[in-house]
Amino acid sequence: MELRCGGVGSQAVGRRMDGDSRDGGGGCKDAGSEDYENLPTSASLSTHMTAGAMAGILEHSIMYPVDSVKTRMQSLNPDPKAQYTNIYGALKKITRTEGFWRPLRGLNVMVVGAGPAHAMYFACYENMKRTLNDVFRHQGNSHLANGIAGSMATLLHDAVMNPAEVVKQRMQMYNSPHRSALSCIRTVWRTEGWGAFYRSYSTQLTMNIPFQSIHFITYEFLQEQVNPHRVYNPQSHIISGGLAGALAAAATTPLDVCKTLLNTQENMALNLANISGRLSGMANAFRTVYRLNGLPGYFKGMRARVIHQMPSTAISWSVYEFFKYFLTKRKLENRTPY
Repeated sequence: MELRCGGVGSQAVGRRMDGDSRDGGGGCKDAGSEDYENLPTSASLSTHMTAGAMAGILEHSIMYPVDSVKTRMQSLNPDPKAQYTNIYGALKKITRTEGFWRPLRGLNVMVVGAGPAHAMYFACYENMKRTLNDVFRHQGNSHLANGIAGSMATLLHDAVMNPAEVVKQRMQMYNSPHRSALSCIRTVWRTEGWGAFYRSYSTQLTMNIPFQSIHFITYEFLQEQVNPHRVYNPQSHIISGGLAGALAAAATTPLDVCKTLLNTQENMALNLANISGRLSGMANAFRTVYRLNGLPGYFKGMRARVIHQMPSTAISWSVYEFFKYFLTKRKLENRTPY
């Protein structure tokens, strides 16, 4: 951890929270206050997990209506009543024809999944990043280390989130027969078995590993440019997080379309493709998308995906960095004798 004076005569303190012990301009003490030279060099595991859980819950809650629209816009053969040209028009149409709360259906299961998933996600990323940076560079910031750490964190994250994604997306679809998350879980379990909750897991990993690698590498690179000393700086976290999410979302849209098809098992699309039973596997999903919509099919809902991911990752990183800063600051204040 590193602290930096905010300016001449300033008592403001910026705390470095990324666990990197490089000197970012020299330490300083607030006269008459704590001896910051004795502070630990990184936030604790519990801090990473708590901050990550808060980031995941707020990110998914705030952006959930847009996520609902994205899911529908990725439908390969949508009902004529569920065809949309833009996010605002879609939300307006959904609330007018299906009820004000319809875009939020499935939010509860997403929140339940997002808390523990993001807690493990950020904790794993921070610890792997620190370990691998020591191995690859001994000091500084390695983009390879960041990419590998993001990939490893994704394995844990998706193991928890995949069942929640299945339930969420089935409830988001137009004319969904599921009125509650619990009834959806029971129906899927009874009719398709527990494997249905992980039918798209390999696809999810195939999508999220490159997504998160691009995301983390871009975020860390942008932080080096706009916040080289890695102090707590909300503006830099928002900008870096938003741009990283937008780039990663655009690059992985084709994989997201296939994942949505596997999660929803869209009946009309499968019937048109003459597929009986259940669709499984990334290769089959890719073939089905191409058979029904050609190359443009892989980019259905890309604008909605980018518009959803850009603020989502901005919210996630800014909330995460805030809670990491806030919780660590409180722990340090509580242990400091006065």
